[in-house]
Formats: sequence, C-alpha cells, structure tokens
Amino acid sequence: MPKIVVGVSGSLGCLTVLHRAAAEARLRRAELWAVLAWETPGGELGGRCSAHVSAVAQCRATAGERLREALDTAFGPGRPEVTVQGVTVWGSPGAALVDVAQDPDDLLVVGTGSRGRLRRLVHRSVSRYCQTHAVCPVLAVPPSPLLATYDTTHRRNLWHMRLDPREVG
Repeated sequence: MPKIVVGVSGSLGCLTVLHRAAAEARLRRAELWAVLAWETPGGELGGRCSAHVSAVAQCRATAGERLREALDTAFGPGRPEVTVQGVTVWGSPGAALVDVAQDPDDLLVVGTGSRGRLRRLVHRSVSRYCQTHAVCPVLAVPPSPLLATYDTTHRRNLWHMRLDPREVG
C-alpha cells in the first residue's frame, strides 16, 4: 500500500505541511506516515559514547513527545480520516525522510520553510536534499502566508516596536 511520508519538525510551519499531507493521503487512499528525525547533541559521536546511553534515551523520548504534540496541534483530538503512523528516526532529517519513503509509489511531503540568506548558510535545506535523493515524487509545500505575518508580529513584539495594523492585515 502506498504511503504519504511527511516531515515533522514541531515548528508552526510544519502544521501546513501536515494538513497538506493528510489531504493527499485522503485523495490517494494511502496511509499517512509522520516522520520526525532527531539527533543527539554532539551529532553521531555524541550518540556513540557509552556514557551517554541515558542521554540518547532521553533524546528519543523527547522526539516522540514532540511528534505527539505536533500531531495533536495539527489535528486536535480527532485524527484525519486516514491511518496515521508516527515514526521517530535517529538521523539527519533529509536522509531519514528519504529512507522511510523507499517505494516509488510513495509521496514525500516536505515544507520549504522560510529561507533567508543567513539561514541558508547555516542550515542545509531538507526539501532540496529530498528532491535530489528521493526515489519517489516529492511535494514541497511553501509556508502559510499567515506564518510570515505571525513572524513579523512576533519579531516586533520582541524588540518592543510599534505594530502598524496595515502590516498585519
């Protein structure tokens, strides 16, 4: 059975991606696999140290909790009318998503995120990695316009700047 694999980060931006993936799963009568990738502090070397076994277990538990919170925030107490599987994977987000979406009949749904110049230098693009390496089709979902409005308002509040109502509407 084909599946719709969706990347979940726990951010506000992933809510739009989750809803789009659920809509695709309903249309295709497929299962929805929500995947949250996690890494230990210190990367791969941090997870190999035997003294940090409890830290790895804690990271795994935290990832599972973030995934549950993201699904609850996106869909509320009632899940969408499709089968939802929550999966946490140890590894980088792009590689983890490509590994889960192995079947050419699958669909991989990722968010494009807001990518400023500085952010592009610091963080690799998960959607670009998936588009390059996936064996199945990849649907890249742009952020909601409401998220940009929220970010602008939040940034102004942090800096205690006056908010112009024309910028919000």
